[in-house]
Amino acid sequence: MRDGMNSRILLDAAKSCILASSPVFRRQQFLIRCVGGSTDQRDMQALRSLEVDSQSIIRAITPALDPTRHKGQAGNIAVIGGCREYTGAPYFSAISALKIGADLSHVFCTTDAAPVIKSYSPELIVHPVLEESYNVGEEHKSSIASKVLAEVDKWLERFDCLVVGPGLGRDPFLLDCVSEIMRHARQSNIPIVIDGDGLFLVTNNLELVSGYALAVLTPNVNEYKRLVQKVLSSEVNDIDAPQQLLSLAKQIGGVTILRKGNSDLISDGDTVKSVSVYGSPRRCGGQGDILSGSVAVFLSWARQHILAADSNSNIRFKNPTVLGCIAGSAILRKAASLAFSNKKRSTVTGDIIECLGKSLEDISPAS
Repeated sequence: MRDGMNSRILLDAAKSCILASSPVFRRQQFLIRCVGGSTDQRDMQALRSLEVDSQSIIRAITPALDPTRHKGQAGNIAVIGGCREYTGAPYFSAISALKIGADLSHVFCTTDAAPVIKSYSPELIVHPVLEESYNVGEEHKSSIASKVLAEVDKWLERFDCLVVGPGLGRDPFLLDCVSEIMRHARQSNIPIVIDGDGLFLVTNNLELVSGYALAVLTPNVNEYKRLVQKVLSSEVNDIDAPQQLLSLAKQIGGVTILRKGNSDLISDGDTVKSVSVYGSPRRCGGQGDILSGSVAVFLSWARQHILAADSNSNIRFKNPTVLGCIAGSAILRKAASLAFSNKKRSTVTGDIIECLGKSLEDISPAS
């Protein structure tokens, strides 16, 4: 009798261990902690209110392939990034924009990085206009900074969205130039997605984005921690993550923040949404770069959709930055899942990029 009871206890314990180790269970527990930490009815209602129907949003904002449209109307994206040390990140971001469906994708990088990035793909338009301090004498900094800004300004009005930060590095002169580019983009009402070293720049210069509703920040765990410490003068609160994210976005003046994690949380200071579509357990570097390029495209499409939509639009909220974040997060997760199903442990960023097109096609067929 006692042996039978012990066997049942061991069996129940084993089942509990298997359940606790499952990805679905872990995602559920994360979201439950985000909305209060208990599983009563109120918390489950709050959980449902955070999660969005990302596939419906993707279908709504993805433009139809229309033979009457011309080059550039489906998106003209520019990535500001790429230096001597880092050339992969801007490529991943820019090529992801093309793979999602943008017509044109540019990279504004340093002169040293340009030949390398050009060699990755002929599809990208690469501008070798940025400079780092080691290439610029003190007496020439002012004139070269003016030249850099003038070169970017010639193109700026053509872009539907900028991505600032992939592979940017932290050279002081380079960051000063990029700060001016961001100010000009803001004056022209161009959306800006900020990732990587762009977040380092913004965290130390919040006035670059404060109060700008078309700015999107996409921090990872460490970048988010620095933002919270800087803006809220506190530590990250995972127990009340949605409320803290809401406060952070509001405190920066209504920017949209996509907090990357097991479930991506998105807030513009007015609302909080969650995307918890299962992606991949493979955490190869470069996925954040894919996300930044994807968000840029979907954000530009969302703006077009909102401007063109009539009262029959089935999208309940109208902030294009939030819509772009939801769509970009969901499509990356779907592509990562598809890539992992094929490549398992050997999955790398390029494999995920190659799955972006099929992932979008499964949700919003081109035909």
